[in-house]
Amino acid sequence: MTTQTAAPLVSLAGQVALVTGGARGLGLEIARELGALGAHVIVAARDLARARAAVQTLKNLGYQASALKMDVTLEQDRSHALAWISNEFGVLDILINNAGILLDSPDGGTPATRQPSEALPADIRATFEVNFFAPLFLTQTLLPLLQRAKAGRVVNVSSIRGSLAHLSDPTSPVYPIRALGYDTSKAALNAFTILLAEELRGSSVKINAIHPGWLKTAMGGDQADMTAQDGAQTAIKYATLDETGPTGGFFFLDERLPW
Repeated sequence: MTTQTAAPLVSLAGQVALVTGGARGLGLEIARELGALGAHVIVAARDLARARAAVQTLKNLGYQASALKMDVTLEQDRSHALAWISNEFGVLDILINNAGILLDSPDGGTPATRQPSEALPADIRATFEVNFFAPLFLTQTLLPLLQRAKAGRVVNVSSIRGSLAHLSDPTSPVYPIRALGYDTSKAALNAFTILLAEELRGSSVKINAIHPGWLKTAMGGDQADMTAQDGAQTAIKYATLDETGPTGGFFFLDERLPW
């Protein structure tokens, strides 16, 4: 895929954005970009100390930010997020469902090394908890706050590995690697994106899935061809759509990806 130019700069002054898995890697870069555009960024992470460190980094740059301890797989943490955001801000303009894991490799990195026939049930369940159920349930929980916004935006950080078209295409770069838990969890996330977008079509809320690219992060590894800063550009583009922008799509920058 060819990297294209990022979305034009817009002002997010007065808006509130939540980034899950926002304390490092892609999540931190997305938080940084949102802060640079003027949003108050809520950095959500399981480790509160890391979230606070990320927030301090953003504040040192002159951005507005808050830390939120949240394990996205826990209902009580999602409910706490709803109550806390409601009390502090009364609205949520942008939700970036970024938190994700890959357990199809013993070291948790890329590339996956276990074949589908060798996939461990516990790993598949754990992967779905973070990559599918968590963004599904968190979006449901926070939807009332997104609907209060003038233009609520949900960005599900998916992967080209969730594209059934690519997984079944021998010419696709992802075809040779089979990561059963990760791939199917992202395909499920894509399906959720389609279904919720159709439910909300015509409303002020837009939801899209994105492929950020293969990134030099803890998950992507050093062989990746893009930086986390590069990867943040697609998330920002679809977090800042105007009323004419798409909903229910799957994108890498300006490219619409096949399901």
